[in-house]
Amino acid sequence: MKAAIAGIGANVRREFTGDMAPIVTESIFSEVAVDGTTDKTTQAQDMDTRVTPDANLDNPDFNRIGFYWTEGFRGVRMANTVITYIGNVTFKDEAEKNAILGAAYFYRAFYYYRLVHQFGDVPLNLKDITSPKLDYFSTKREVILKKMQEDLLFAEKWVKDNVDRGDVTKGACSHLLTKVNLALGDFDAAITSANNVINSGTYSLMRNRFGSTAGDASKNVVWDLHRMDNKAIAANREALFLTIDRETLAGATELGSQVMRNCVPAWHFANLKTPSGITQAIVDGVNVEIPLTLMYGRGIGRYRGTSYSTKNIWTDNTDYRHAPGMWMNMTDLVYNNPALKSSTNPSEKALYGKPLVDVTPANVNNMFLNKGLDTIRHFFGWPHYKTFINSTNALAVDKYWTPPRGTNTDWYIFRLAETYLLRAEAYYWKGNLALAMADLNQVRSRANAALLTDASAITIGTILDERARELYYEEPRKTELTRIAYIFATTGKPAYNGKTYTLASFSDNNFFYDRIIEKNDFYRNKVPTVLGVNFRISPYHVLWPVPAAAQRFNTEGRINQNKGYTGYENNVPALDKIP
Repeated sequence: MKAAIAGIGANVRREFTGDMAPIVTESIFSEVAVDGTTDKTTQAQDMDTRVTPDANLDNPDFNRIGFYWTEGFRGVRMANTVITYIGNVTFKDEAEKNAILGAAYFYRAFYYYRLVHQFGDVPLNLKDITSPKLDYFSTKREVILKKMQEDLLFAEKWVKDNVDRGDVTKGACSHLLTKVNLALGDFDAAITSANNVINSGTYSLMRNRFGSTAGDASKNVVWDLHRMDNKAIAANREALFLTIDRETLAGATELGSQVMRNCVPAWHFANLKTPSGITQAIVDGVNVEIPLTLMYGRGIGRYRGTSYSTKNIWTDNTDYRHAPGMWMNMTDLVYNNPALKSSTNPSEKALYGKPLVDVTPANVNNMFLNKGLDTIRHFFGWPHYKTFINSTNALAVDKYWTPPRGTNTDWYIFRLAETYLLRAEAYYWKGNLALAMADLNQVRSRANAALLTDASAITIGTILDERARELYYEEPRKTELTRIAYIFATTGKPAYNGKTYTLASFSDNNFFYDRIIEKNDFYRNKVPTVLGVNFRISPYHVLWPVPAAAQRFNTEGRINQNKGYTGYENNVPALDKIP
């Protein structure tokens, strides 16, 4: 039973590994990022044409929607195996049995929480499947969430905190329960479950330097928090739930996280030239005097942050998360081409080792060999403190790639900082803006950001902004935006944009779309890529399409399709009780 539970945990880490890691797809269906691989026309950039039930929905050069469908139900199936056969095993006592059962309940709820906010009404499976099943029907999202709430209450009672890192903790159960409570509109219960984590005495925000990098005076506690070898140590009291993945462990994920490849700009093949247009500005060699590729990784810009997430939300210059050496802008890179040192042009020779000149309309044609600017892929900022995942955290190649792309690494799934932000959200929905502000300030004060002082100005936008600052590449942003859109639609509470929403028109008019169009300038302006693909997204993308193959093989039932996609016209009423 423990091995089966560990197998589910190993499955969780796949969301954060590989080229075009699935978490990138969660981010590009939001206001924080777009798919920046502009050398292809297959990517999820024009969502209206590329995201359909029959499209390729699980490929790094398309999108990873299909991954979430397949892996979501794989996780449910694996959890159900433990739940179904738990009675066949002799345990030393009821507490041991219930702790394992609670962990299985946690994983089933973990995957269903994601599925219902990615795909809406989906089939509900609560037991192991021992023979082919061809008669699935969709169950209403609310019914599924109610069952997950019930199971998580059990898990919260029986799962312990004093477990190995990577195992399910009591804190993780309460944290996930908080999300489910919010999704159900049960805000008092969300506050209670968040309190169970925050006030437990087991967890605390890391406010002082710690771990292997504590002595590096050029960095700060946020740097320590996100070092690959600090995430799972006993001194780290902020981690609620981790996925463990290391080069040195048997069963390490093949090819590693590749987070630097996914998130760092494709600076190495931007063909960037000096301002005079004579010499190439930067090179990616690992053996040159200034090895930029070892210092920052060599990316291809799959996760292209928006102006909102890379610039607009950073409103004060004391924030550790955007400090020099923590956050990188392209102008923090330096001219490192060795040819500059021997240039006969004095102005070029003087550039060596100096910061890159900013790309402006006046000098752009000289700076690019192709006489054209693709700032979508090649010129944007990124959080170095999150993405720098390298062997020994030093200037070394990783296990799989030279130059490095980002090797295997432990990764946060749930962290106490998010618990504070979830409780802040619960207080916001309750109208207690002072307490919401206090929780936001817990996170901001740790990051040395200016404290908020005007509670009356707190909106869901304030909370989403802080989530974007704190949870880059951690939170499933699309899932959380859709959950919030459902809350607006079910409560009728006016959003900060003055609009109200309803479930009856959820796929036509929702907060998810309005927030993205407000903040994501690529989608708002239908920006074209160098290959002529325009970034577009629509209100119905609040829910993803159910892959057509899942419907075709379900010959004796009906898995409903979401509005906006082919097949919606064949829907039948979703089940309103547990099947």
